[in-house]
Amino acid sequence: MDTIILIGYMGCGKSRVGKALSQSVDIPYVDLDSYIEKQEKMSVKSIFERKGELYFRKKERTYLEKLLLQKDPIVLSLGGGTPCYYDSMDLITNSNAHSIYLKASIKTLADRLFKERNKRPMISHINNEEVLLEYIGKHLFERLPFYSKADHSVSVDSDTPEELALKIKNLF
Repeated sequence: MDTIILIGYMGCGKSRVGKALSQSVDIPYVDLDSYIEKQEKMSVKSIFERKGELYFRKKERTYLEKLLLQKDPIVLSLGGGTPCYYDSMDLITNSNAHSIYLKASIKTLADRLFKERNKRPMISHINNEEVLLEYIGKHLFERLPFYSKADHSVSVDSDTPEELALKIKNLF
């Protein structure tokens, strides 16, 4: 089994599906943001606040490459923006890893994210579902050219993380 990389917009289920997939294929799960936090010894939020987004994006690219170059396969969940900065998506597509775009509708994303917006710094200021729908739609439009370069696309609107893990496992 090769490394499997999960990409997609925040709220699409990368972490939950990644953990379920990891158990299903019996290879370790790594969340890139958590990995960065361990390496940098501070939260992603603190990195943004203290060192800025540019510093974070450079580190994100460096750690992504490090994880892709390791010998042992992993299930790797990326941050929603990771594929969109530097040459990260090209790095992914040119690696031996299999990339999966977890595709969720704007409505699904808005329903999930509105409930947990206080835990998401990028959207914590949004107090209206219509505004959130517009925000997500704009971001998806900007990010779709990157997400669509993934090897596979899996719709996540109606399946459980375990069902999605099985679908992804069956792709290989």
